Amino acid sequence: MSSTAGTLQRWHCHLPRDISHTCCHVHGSFPSRPAKASRSAASRPQQSPCPHARQSSHPRPSVVVHALTTDDIDVEEDTMERMDKSMDNLKSKFSTIRTGRANPAILDRIMVDYYGAPTPLKQLAGISVPDSSMLVVQPYDTGAMDEIERGILESDLGINPTNDGKILRLNIPQLTAERRKEFGKTVSKLGEEGKVAIRNVRRDSMKTIDKMDDSVSEDEKKSLEKAVQDLTDEYVKQIDGMIKAKQDELEKV
Repeated sequence: MSSTAGTLQRWHCHLPRDISHTCCHVHGSFPSRPAKASRSAASRPQQSPCPHARQSSHPRPSVVVHALTTDDIDVEEDTMERMDKSMDNLKSKFSTIRTGRANPAILDRIMVDYYGAPTPLKQLAGISVPDSSMLVVQPYDTGAMDEIERGILESDLGINPTNDGKILRLNIPQLTAERRKEFGKTVSKLGEEGKVAIRNVRRDSMKTIDKMDDSVSEDEKKSLEKAVQDLTDEYVKQIDGMIKAKQDELEKV
């Protein structure tokens, strides 16, 4: 391992599986690590929360990452942040797939022609869940009622709203075996697209590592490449778990 100004420390970044916080913890006497850290030991934070921790709707992988230079940290942070965004995007898509229970998220991807402008339904109406088998859509502008109803009817949800002139009631029917199978295929397809997104991040990170200048040794590059590959494997494993959980949810009657 090469040295920079001062003595380089070996950083072990333990990424928690707890979904509520994603703070990078440094092994030993350095409990946290900023995203843009100075490499001198004197400037490293002592006993302070990670200032760049971001809320996440899913657990980050638990892997060991060796950060040796500021550039290394940049690659690591960029890789995790981009993979996190891909995971959040996939989770959002999964939430729009209808199961047998009422869930407002199934309306998230419905677009409405609002005075000639395609507009997300959720921006035009309040959505409530009076019980487990019904959604109630209350437009902020009753003049948009017919267009909102049309947007729901033209979607692939297979739901016929009841329109009383003030609100739309959506009775959520139990899925037929055919619809369960169809949605299961959609889940698998979205999951594969999520894996492709994760692997694209890996590809970009590997290119960045390969282009690092001669101040980064080959051993250091290999260590970073291994860390990126470990992250990729863990995120792909998480996607497999998400696919199975969603398909299990679809199978529940």
